Amino acid sequence: MKRTRPLALDAVDVGYAEGRMPRPPAAGDGELMRRIQRDDTAALGDLYTRYAVRAYSLARAVCHRADVAEDVVQDAFISIWRSRATYRAADSDVAGWVMSIVRHRAIDAVRRHHVRDRWYDDPENAREQASGEDIAEDATAADEARRLRELLASLPSAQRDVVVLAYYGELTHVEIAEHLDLPLSTVKGRMRLALEQLRRNT
Repeated sequence: MKRTRPLALDAVDVGYAEGRMPRPPAAGDGELMRRIQRDDTAALGDLYTRYAVRAYSLARAVCHRADVAEDVVQDAFISIWRSRATYRAADSDVAGWVMSIVRHRAIDAVRRHHVRDRWYDDPENAREQASGEDIAEDATAADEARRLRELLASLPSAQRDVVVLAYYGELTHVEIAEHLDLPLSTVKGRMRLALEQLRRNT
């Protein structure tokens, strides 16, 4: 089975188990991020423990493949560590920031695997270099994906989640309601508001 977390986090757990690293009491998200921004890998481990299941659930719903979702979660937490200095509490809460990184990674993975699978579905293509037409088609798809990400970024996070699960995850309204633990009417309302805003922005 593929790993769903960076190796550095395993080292943190070993340190706890051996008593070399005292396990701190549970901290709030804001405190965890402040520690992470001070290069505290133990805090990253705590953040992973807190959000890994939710992150995997979102990635799995978007990607439809367990192996890809596992890679997405690992990449997302590596990205969180690398971009820790860019987090600003005034711009987003920690949960929203973490899930936005997971969401973007999942969307990129869907596009990347879709292009690759489409290419290798044809044995002849596997033995030939991409033609100019193929390259242009993939470039267009990348531009469209980039534009869609920009449009999604303009939505409130609550509306963005239902659109991502519907568009990329191909979930029904009922499935989205179950996934997010929301009333069906709330999901439909958020979807309607999101689509209205996306239409205004296109």
